[in-house]
Amino acid sequence: MTDLSIPGVHGPALDAAVSALITPYGLDIHALSSVLGSMHAHQVDYADLYFQYARSEGWSLEEGIVKAGSFNIDQGVGVRAVSGEKTAFAYSDEISVAALHEAAAATRAIGRQGQSACADLTTGAQMRPERLLYSALDPLASLGDADKVALLGRLERMARAKDSRITQVMASLGAEFEVILVARSDGVIAADVRPLVRVSLQVIAEDGGRREQGRSGGGGRFGYGYFTDDVLQSYVDDAVRTATINLDARDAPAGTTTVVLGAGWPGILLHEAVGHGLEGDFNRKGASAFSGRIGQRVAARGVTVIDDGTLADRRGSLNVDDEGNPTRRNVLIEDGVLVGYMQDTMNARLMGVPVTGNGRRESYASLPMPRMTNTLMLNGDRDPQEIIASVRDGIFAASFEGGQVDITNGKFVFSASEAYKIENGRVTYPVRGVTLIGNGPDALTRVAMIGNDLAMDLGVGVCGKEGQSVPVGVGQPTLRIDAITVGGTA
Repeated sequence: MTDLSIPGVHGPALDAAVSALITPYGLDIHALSSVLGSMHAHQVDYADLYFQYARSEGWSLEEGIVKAGSFNIDQGVGVRAVSGEKTAFAYSDEISVAALHEAAAATRAIGRQGQSACADLTTGAQMRPERLLYSALDPLASLGDADKVALLGRLERMARAKDSRITQVMASLGAEFEVILVARSDGVIAADVRPLVRVSLQVIAEDGGRREQGRSGGGGRFGYGYFTDDVLQSYVDDAVRTATINLDARDAPAGTTTVVLGAGWPGILLHEAVGHGLEGDFNRKGASAFSGRIGQRVAARGVTVIDDGTLADRRGSLNVDDEGNPTRRNVLIEDGVLVGYMQDTMNARLMGVPVTGNGRRESYASLPMPRMTNTLMLNGDRDPQEIIASVRDGIFAASFEGGQVDITNGKFVFSASEAYKIENGRVTYPVRGVTLIGNGPDALTRVAMIGNDLAMDLGVGVCGKEGQSVPVGVGQPTLRIDAITVGGTA
């Protein structure tokens, strides 16, 4: 019988995963149990099988023409065994009994000869309770090809109509449909069906010999129907505003000053400068600036940072992580005190702490590791205008382009894409060339005011770690940070 039919083990995600990844290849519960059992013949702490089917597309427009289109289908299985701190991993783009056993054989070298406990999936399987943080629809099929091209053309016309100084428009859209199934040696079976869409817009504005660019876009775990004209117009407004404002921007002054960070996407600084340092693997190895500091004050009072993979429809959310564990709302820093790290299964076991549902991987050909989902700082009690009014001389960084961080010491460098000078409690004129330079843990202690306007990013975040990229979300309210170094051009 080529299925996973087990009393009490069922659900729409599991049914979809079985239909896509198990039944067509002559596999069943006995075959999966046999593979896992063979890996435990050479004593390991645990083992798992990660099946994945992924279909994706991308369309891009430039100079009024859709110049590129892509469509890709990928599927395969990753086989992993873990013993202590050692991990053995093999993968195959062929799904078959023979390929599974061949991959399993490649992982057995790390184990000690002997026997270790392995649940028999045919008698002891446990299905993770399924939840629906997002629809299981196929986003690629949610809009016809002609309508996808028309959407990009409509976005370009909107951008050019917004301001006559817009000379170039580049737009793209893409979608992914992913089905995963995890079978583990502890008897757990988990499945998920994951849609993801994104629209990106870049505009170039020119005036008086100056040339500036603006970017915007968004998306999430839903279909193309999300991108109504109102939503597209909001992307246009953001991108065109950034480009045209910077045409009139003055060179930013350099020095140590007060910086106000805007709500939403500026949370990317929190993600990079603080979030990575709170991932379990870096802390287990003592490589993070936050290592060994649980229970210590690491931020100003009022600063609470969470990672929440359970937010409905968000880009970084998952029903289960890539090890089959439910995602959670994990408090990392509470009222300035470090209370936890983000963990996958191996790091949690080695550190003697609970799994947090943060085991993520780019694909079946990648190993899971502790990764962020949606990372955000929670609201304070200050009105954003009150925060601006409290600054006599400083910078308001409304949005960022990107940056980099050294995990070991927390040092970061970030470039603002939209920034303004604050003088005597008022935002006065735009500035360009703003670079924020600092240390993540130190910057957290310098948070002086926290707004009550928490916002998430629009759905464009991609996080890279050890060569693997995964979708993420960020968010924060308006923040005032005192005495931060600004690298400018004036």
